[in-house]
Amino acid sequence: MKVMVIGGGGREHAIVKKIKENSNVTELFVLPGNGGIAQDATCVDIGVKEVEKIVAFAMENRIEFAVVAPDDPLVLGVVDALEAVDVPCFGPNKRAAILEGSKVFSKNLMKKYNIPTAQYEVFDDMTNALEYLETAPIPTVIKADGLALGKGVVIAETREAAKDAVRSMMEDKIFGASGDHIVIEEFLTGPEVSVLAFTDGKTMLPMVSSMDHKRALDGDKGLNTGGMGTIAPNPYYTDEIAAECMKTIFLPTMEAMNQEDRTFKGCLYFGLMLTPNGPKTIEYNCRFGDPETQVVLPLLESDLLTIMQHIAKGTLAEAEVKFSEKAACCVIMASEGYPGKYETGFPILLPENSNRIYVAGAKIKDGIMVTGGGRVLGVTEVGITLGEAIEKAYETVKTVKFENAYYRKDIGKKALAAEV
Repeated sequence: MKVMVIGGGGREHAIVKKIKENSNVTELFVLPGNGGIAQDATCVDIGVKEVEKIVAFAMENRIEFAVVAPDDPLVLGVVDALEAVDVPCFGPNKRAAILEGSKVFSKNLMKKYNIPTAQYEVFDDMTNALEYLETAPIPTVIKADGLALGKGVVIAETREAAKDAVRSMMEDKIFGASGDHIVIEEFLTGPEVSVLAFTDGKTMLPMVSSMDHKRALDGDKGLNTGGMGTIAPNPYYTDEIAAECMKTIFLPTMEAMNQEDRTFKGCLYFGLMLTPNGPKTIEYNCRFGDPETQVVLPLLESDLLTIMQHIAKGTLAEAEVKFSEKAACCVIMASEGYPGKYETGFPILLPENSNRIYVAGAKIKDGIMVTGGGRVLGVTEVGITLGEAIEKAYETVKTVKFENAYYRKDIGKKALAAEV
């Protein structure tokens, strides 16, 4: 079977390694891939937004199944374009991907179908937004409506910071058209949980919960990033809370999308906050999270490609989806300076046993793998306990070498405290 994966980060590397476990896969292409993924699949220099080229490649190479992993191509409608030429896909179509493509849409959906979320207001006029902030409760959260590389959310601790965020999005256009409309919402408190779920619009099967670490520095200080590490499962997410989320958030979201004629098939990501008033939805993503995927997939004992094929066919209820009882920890190794300015081009030395090292920002130069991005790679290890997984991950981190490497030293620390 010829399989194609769209994307080029650590998440895609984790997906590729899992798909390779299926013995039916004869050829595996990744568009565009990266220097690390190139060790596991054939990388093709086609960007994730180059829809026509992606479709042409799939047809020329007789691709039998495609996995569209990042948000941009999903929101652009790559799944629709591939399905139009009879290439079955894992991932939502354009109508369903709006769940992540528009914060305004997703918030209004939650309101309409009584799905628990933070109170909010929507603005398309900057003057009105600034006026609202004169009396809005502080801290508050400002969100750009559209995609912004995971950086379109500002938690403003002061009224002035909130106004600055609004001006930068709506006047300075730091996120382009994504800031034409904004959401200003209530600041929620409590432990955060990420839950990825397989769904074909009829069946909803949540995966192992996880905890992301967004801030750049230890102690959750510094700037927001795409994620500096993850652990799974999340100890705050008990069986009781999981049952409540299924009843009040997961299934209602699936049904709401069906009601809106936007049936969602693929991986639906729920960003949750466990508030004193119960679990609430912070955000939806229309795909596997990064770096959540790097801890969730190593715990998946069933065959990923088979599950994906069932979802594409609408037969997820027939699939075996089983997760290990173990724990996993992923530590992101980044270029010093990320998410600000940083240098790249440094050779990367990996240990021999690097099966769970997922490469994100690297390229091959003169036959050598060198750093090529802010987040360079994710080191994942699995253990019987969370403590063991964390310890093993940091031991492996010490065996990875590249100049100006930076990583947080406290991934999983909060989770371990919750277990006590």
